[in-house]
Amino acid sequence: MHMNAAVFGVILLMQACGPLLAQTLAPLQPDSPGMLQRLAEKTREVKAKVQDLGEPVLGYIGAYYEDHIQPVTEIYFEWAANVKSFVWEKIQTTIDNYMPLRATNPTDQPPQN
Repeated sequence: MHMNAAVFGVILLMQACGPLLAQTLAPLQPDSPGMLQRLAEKTREVKAKVQDLGEPVLGYIGAYYEDHIQPVTEIYFEWAANVKSFVWEKIQTTIDNYMPLRATNPTDQPPQN
């Protein structure tokens, strides 16, 4: 549950930050000095903003997931689990039908030719 909410939150965050990323400044010189310092500073700023939003946003995302997404997707998860179980049963039955009878101890095994 928490992992699904976290993934959903990251997707929402990416969609919200997409327009901000589209507004880029003029390209810098590839070897300009201080590029790594500016990148580190921007990273710290973004990290601080995300941490400030952390708890309220995750709480909202979790509630939204439980109210709107989980009821719809739960049916599909159950269907997939049932299909997996059915297919696994069929495979096991097929294997058991093609395997010779299994003996319970070594003296009960059929003679080999």
